[in-house]
Amino acid sequence: EISFPFGGPVGNWRMTNADTKTTTYLEMTDPEQLQPKRVERDDLEIRQIEQPAPEFSWFLHQAVGAAHRWGGRETWGAREWKAHVNRPELETWVLYVRGAPAGYCELERHGDDGVRLNTFGLIARHIGQGLGGHFLTAMVERAWAMGASRVFLNTCTHDHDHALGNYTARGFTVIRTEEGPPNVPRGCALFSQPNFG
Repeated sequence: EISFPFGGPVGNWRMTNADTKTTTYLEMTDPEQLQPKRVERDDLEIRQIEQPAPEFSWFLHQAVGAAHRWGGRETWGAREWKAHVNRPELETWVLYVRGAPAGYCELERHGDDGVRLNTFGLIARHIGQGLGGHFLTAMVERAWAMGASRVFLNTCTHDHDHALGNYTARGFTVIRTEEGPPNVPRGCALFSQPNFG
């Protein structure tokens, strides 16, 4: 049984048993291409994790990514997470709602001065409130402020149905798509052995 403590692959999630997944690669090549979206709410805050915290990044990756089969870090332990978050080219940003994490994004500067959104997403219960567009706007603005020559990312058919539409609505252009094998479904490690004593 696969467990998703913060909301599972229901509603608009495309968690199917398809034999393939489609990965879509997108980019933005000029700051003027950004089509911003704002949500005016007093209970929102976007903050950078200025002191790298591998435990917190692990939590965010689990809370946001497990339901979408985010791959590549399933076997990481403390050593891998510590090395990842302490790289100078990486920035990690968190969206908070009323003081609690609601989503996160990793921005990574590449050798060609491009900035990639390594990860971007919301915890399930915060989807559908317009926060994705608001958060993405802020992250793209930050990427350009980092001196990006271009801003790029990829999404796939394991992600929420709104993901690709959010990216294109903000001004990203699709540059290519690829078909490949699906990621293996995985449960969320959070609360797998709860102990609040």
